[in-house]
Amino acid sequence: MAMAKVAAVVASLYLFIVLTRCDAAAAGAGGSTSCHGGRAVGRGGGGRARAPIAKAVFVFGSSLVDNGNNNFLNSTGVRADYLPYGVDFPLGPSGRFSNGRNTIDALGELLRLPRGGRIPPFADPGTRGRAALHGVNFASGGSGILDRTGQDTGKVLSLNQQISNFEAVTLPDLRATTASTRQMKGHDFLHDCFLPRSLFVIGTGGNDYLLNYYRPRNTSRPQLSDFTRSLITKLSAHLQRLYGLGARKFVIFSIQPMGCTPVVRASLNVTGAGCVEPVNGAALLFNGELRSLVDTTGPRMPGANFAVVDSYKIIKDLLDHPRKHGIRETYRACCSELASSGVLCKKGGPICRDRTKYVFFDGLHPTDVVNARIARKGFGSESPREAYPINVKKLAMLW
Repeated sequence: MAMAKVAAVVASLYLFIVLTRCDAAAAGAGGSTSCHGGRAVGRGGGGRARAPIAKAVFVFGSSLVDNGNNNFLNSTGVRADYLPYGVDFPLGPSGRFSNGRNTIDALGELLRLPRGGRIPPFADPGTRGRAALHGVNFASGGSGILDRTGQDTGKVLSLNQQISNFEAVTLPDLRATTASTRQMKGHDFLHDCFLPRSLFVIGTGGNDYLLNYYRPRNTSRPQLSDFTRSLITKLSAHLQRLYGLGARKFVIFSIQPMGCTPVVRASLNVTGAGCVEPVNGAALLFNGELRSLVDTTGPRMPGANFAVVDSYKIIKDLLDHPRKHGIRETYRACCSELASSGVLCKKGGPICRDRTKYVFFDGLHPTDVVNARIARKGFGSESPREAYPINVKKLAMLW
């Protein structure tokens, strides 16, 4: 933990130096442009909206953070563009795997992003040009860290492909859109100012176990520890690739307690309270390795900062102490009828009356109220058991 704190201090000083040089260069060019975006916003008074805490938010991962990309994949079996998904969401069924907001929506609200915190999906043709200035969501339900994860469900966009979409399409879009802001001698506004002050959010890993390691037809299953190390090694490579493209602030969600989800419990005929602990053990092993990755990644990624949001602990607290948090149903899905996979809600199927009392909306994904709690804890918790080594708010406000 001490090493992580030292790394955070060094990294913040690095970013402070870089961005201060950007502001100084902008002042020398006439003061019309700076790392603050070229105009004052949210300084109080006049009824102006408060400025976003982060420059932009770019999201990569699986269905837990997907907000509609899979709607545009014709051959995928992992979609949430029908009721009862979105029953409590202002836009109705939108591709979010929840009754309302997913964690990214709730985090976007806390970061005061435009459009009520909603980040547009990459696959939407409208997410081009200025529409990408406050962030883009690249996540794809069913995907994982490994390219092969989720392929049995139809077409999904792997994490590798998501990063390629950012590199090939969104990055050139941003460069063109911010071109008028880059008139600083010896400086590149996009890479020196915009990207270092943006958040890069990664929420993935669970599918690599559920749809890959633990899949029934997996006849060549390696040792769990070896598989987990291979995931972390691959994730590290993805992070370094994003770093090479300009990312400096990373928010990474841990794997949730998979062994407590309705789909896993049903697959092993678990009744009553309780979780499938060997599956939870896999999540804990990954999450521990993830923290170690953050602690040791400094030399390879100078200037990078991290906030690991421990979704596992936050959800497990709700499961272990439901009354304390106003939860009534901890292990059953709000959707009383699930599709054959045991994960997704049946189209038009019945749901529970009070979604605020349930942890899980379908066989795998949390309800709006749980997603909001994960976002709040990740954003503002001072406990390193919930946000490590710093929370998202502190990360976003680092120079």
